[in-house]
Amino acid sequence: MARYIIVSVISGILFGIMDALINANPLARRLYRVYRPIARTTLNPAAGFIIDLVYGFAMAGVFLVLYASLPGGVGLIKGISFAGIVWFFRVVMNTASQWMRFTVPLKSLAYSVLTGLGEMLVLGILYGLVLLPII
Repeated sequence: MARYIIVSVISGILFGIMDALINANPLARRLYRVYRPIARTTLNPAAGFIIDLVYGFAMAGVFLVLYASLPGGVGLIKGISFAGIVWFFRVVMNTASQWMRFTVPLKSLAYSVLTGLGEMLVLGILYGLVLLPII
């Protein structure tokens, strides 16, 4: 249980750091200019931190629940498999929805898909290397 809590907190912190790096760099700011008319003008770092921590606990918990069902014989492969699944349902589906509903440049959507894959791989590898099922 202690390992789950520690890894969940670490992954929540990683979520926040990676989101900041992915969304606040000069390339992202240029690619995401299209969202400027609907974007907030101020951020709430405390709310963002709490949300990222909740994501960390949720993702680590789902990984443990699915562990036995994930492809791969070792944790690393299971973590990468988990990352692929989460990437599809979290990133790809959201990006496809944006493509269908909004006029967003394909470069911006591609950036979201690629950086989302990197983010999910980092977390999946962390989970696969460190989290083990209790059973």
